[in-house]
Amino acid sequence: MNRPLQGKTALVTGASRGIGRSIALAFAAAGADVAVNYAGNEQAAAGVVAEIEAFGVKAYAVKAHVGSSQQFEDMVKGMLDAWGRIDILVNNAGITRDNLIMRMKEEEFDQVIETNLKGVFNGIKAVTRPMMKQRSGRIINISSVVGVLGNAGQANYVAAKAGVIGLTKSSARELASRGITVNCIAPGFIETDMTDKLSDELRQSTLAGIPLARLGQPEEIANVAVFLASDGASYMTGQTLHVDGGMYM
Repeated sequence: MNRPLQGKTALVTGASRGIGRSIALAFAAAGADVAVNYAGNEQAAAGVVAEIEAFGVKAYAVKAHVGSSQQFEDMVKGMLDAWGRIDILVNNAGITRDNLIMRMKEEEFDQVIETNLKGVFNGIKAVTRPMMKQRSGRIINISSVVGVLGNAGQANYVAAKAGVIGLTKSSARELASRGITVNCIAPGFIETDMTDKLSDELRQSTLAGIPLARLGQPEEIANVAVFLASDGASYMTGQTLHVDGGMYM
């Protein structure tokens, strides 16, 4: 069995469901030990841990709000205490607070920026020092197709996801000389609990804008994350990979 991440340790934020869960499971299948970050659903996180351990690797769940720099630093310190190193960080945690600009409350804007953009910054900052000591590391940030295309009713989310792409490029330049790569995945519309909320009419109009004429599967994002975390992507940094069925080209 090919296990390209054998012996590696990974922290995946927002890993109790959706894309984060799929990435955590794919990493486990590839041989990595995985720390499962979650914000609220302890039972779901415990379920993911059990699924990971079934692959014969180590796992544990850790509750933390990624928008808090102290909580993120404590989460990374706990991982270092447990496993001695951190090889891979996936900044996946995200929330939505959709509204039209004229109706959007300040707290709706701030909450999304705090989790979806500041949370990525907090993660990069928290792992930089230990990865620099290791002279190696893989940081993978999850953006979105709307971060490059825009989307009505999601000014806060789009601003955050566009910011993630810029943050990826800037941090990639800063950390390259230390053997740390920083890349980004921009998923399109993926079958998760977020897209489950779409009305039939909105789902059909969404599909009409996707050349491959279907929603993506979380596993299709996870496969790309495994590649970016592997030796096969050792000469890539600062890149955004668009996995969106052809929406952005």
